[in-house]
Amino acid sequence: MAKILAMDTSSYKLGVAVSDGDTVIGEYMTQLKKNHALRLMPAVESLLQEVGIKPADLDVIAVAKGPGSYTGVRMATTAAKTLAWTLGLPLVAISTIELMAQAGTYFHGYVVPIIDARRQTVFTGAYHSGGARDITMELPDRHSSLTDWLSDLQTLDGPFLFVGEDARLHREAIVAALGEQAVFAPRMLADARPGELCALASKREPIQHVHAFEPMYLRQAEAEVNWQRAQKDRHEGSY
Repeated sequence: MAKILAMDTSSYKLGVAVSDGDTVIGEYMTQLKKNHALRLMPAVESLLQEVGIKPADLDVIAVAKGPGSYTGVRMATTAAKTLAWTLGLPLVAISTIELMAQAGTYFHGYVVPIIDARRQTVFTGAYHSGGARDITMELPDRHSSLTDWLSDLQTLDGPFLFVGEDARLHREAIVAALGEQAVFAPRMLADARPGELCALASKREPIQHVHAFEPMYLRQAEAEVNWQRAQKDRHEGSY
C-alpha cells in the first residue's frame, strides 16, 4: 500500500499530509501570513515523525502545482522535486484549482474555485459534481477577467458553489451575474484539506521527467511582463 507525502503552499495556506493506502494518517494545515520557506520542511519533518514514517518509507511525493502565489507555488514544487529526486520517488502534480474543487465533493452542481489574481482577474475553473466524490472538469483552469469568467458560467445550467478564501472578495459581482444560482461555501469549509491531495495523487500517473516539471502559473509574473516591456521599448528605441 502506497505511502504518499503531499504538500501545498499555493497561497497563505500551508498544507502537508501523509496517507497510507486509502487512509490519511496525518495532516497539518495553517492559514497564516507567514514565510512558507521557513515552515514547510519543519512541518514535513514533524508530521512524518508524528505518524512514524521515515522518508525512506515513502512511495510517492505529491504537490499542488499552482496556480496561486508565485512564491508559494515555487516553494512546494521545489521542495517536492528535490525530495522526489533525492529519494528516487515518483512525483505527482495536481492543479491547485482541482484540489480546491474537492471542497465541493458532496455538492450537486458546479464547483467553482476562485483565487484572486488582482486587477479584477481570477484563477479559476469549473468542475461538475454529482455528489459522493464524483467531480469532473467542465471548464479548464484559467486566468481570466472576472467579467469574462462570469459570462462563461452563464452558459452553464447551475447551481454554482464558489469555494476558496478569495471567493468572498468578488461576491457582489458574482451574485449580480448569477443570482440565486450562486452559493458560497462557509469560510471555514472553503478550502480542501491537504489530505485530498493524497487522494487525488493516488489515482494519477507520475510525471515522467521530474527535472522537466514546472509549476502551472497560467500567467507571467508582473516583474517578467515589465522586463519584457522594457526590453521591447529599448529595442524599438535603438532604431
